[in-house]
Amino acid sequence: MIGDIAGLIAAVAFVALVGLLAVPLLKLGRVFDEARESIKDLTEHSVPILDEAVETVAGTNAQLAKVDTITTSAAQVSENVSALAALYSSVLGGPLIKVASAAYGLQKASGRAWSRMRGVDPDDTPAPEPTLRPEGGPTRRKGTR
Repeated sequence: MIGDIAGLIAAVAFVALVGLLAVPLLKLGRVFDEARESIKDLTEHSVPILDEAVETVAGTNAQLAKVDTITTSAAQVSENVSALAALYSSVLGGPLIKVASAAYGLQKASGRAWSRMRGVDPDDTPAPEPTLRPEGGPTRRKGTR
């Protein structure tokens, strides 16, 4: 009989222990259910955002391809302008400088010839002195040191 009572007490203690351990396990199951729901919601909301990001990156790549075409064209135009300027200076620059020099020399020579024909020697007239400031003007502005 004492063994029966001891067995009964042990069985009640075991049932109480199982009951006490079942409560945390049930709460842990609810936590896992909530975590599964949160992950499902997060996935449902992330997929459209990722799809939009893919579309944005594709649009950006298309625009960058256009910009690359524009910069390539601009580089070609720059090279063409540089080549044209070099061609202009080599073809017209030398002869143009020679013509300008000859015209200047002709102008000076004809001016001297006309001066001598009028009886004035162009070598006798002194060149005017260069001035750094206007005649009679102040050397400094008012209010400056």
